[in-house]
Amino acid sequence: MSIRFTTKARRGMVALTVAAGLALGVAGCGGGGDDTKPEASASTSKADGSDPSAQEGESDAPLAELKGSSGLLLQITSAQRDSGGFVTVSGTLKNDGAQRVTVPGAVRGNETEILRHGMSLGGATLVDSKDKKRYYVLRDTDGRPLTTTGFSSLKPGESIAVFLQFPTPPSGSSEVTFQLPTFASGTITISG
Repeated sequence: MSIRFTTKARRGMVALTVAAGLALGVAGCGGGGDDTKPEASASTSKADGSDPSAQEGESDAPLAELKGSSGLLLQITSAQRDSGGFVTVSGTLKNDGAQRVTVPGAVRGNETEILRHGMSLGGATLVDSKDKKRYYVLRDTDGRPLTTTGFSSLKPGESIAVFLQFPTPPSGSSEVTFQLPTFASGTITISG
């Protein structure tokens, strides 16, 4: 066999493999020709004209309301223990004042690794007074905090949904203190 024939055969096999892969991909994305409309999901809010909450399925009363500087308000709506060994704290950061507010950089904390990745809530901690431990916001393999990032200021009345992930305290410790620099501390109960 000549080198030219072998090269042409390889190119042909590669082209055939790519074409087959694309054909399968297109067939998989085609939807099977079913023209029926999807049914509404069970979690769709049908309340009397009100918008669904940022954290669907949670009670209206927050676990804690923490006041910050310049009219900022952090409402924690859930603290859920997940099977992966972490706790996800969810809530809303709101500007309750009459002026546009720049979120203070102190909420990022002072760890070099977190500061490197921009604005976040990376300075938050959970304090388990029962076991005398402090839990810091988790980070990914690149050092980015596992929390809401990329915000800088809020207009009057504006709010954003936020989340933070922490290592999970032992199952016997369900009541912890949530702390965020420039905000008051608050006690929250972890569910799950």
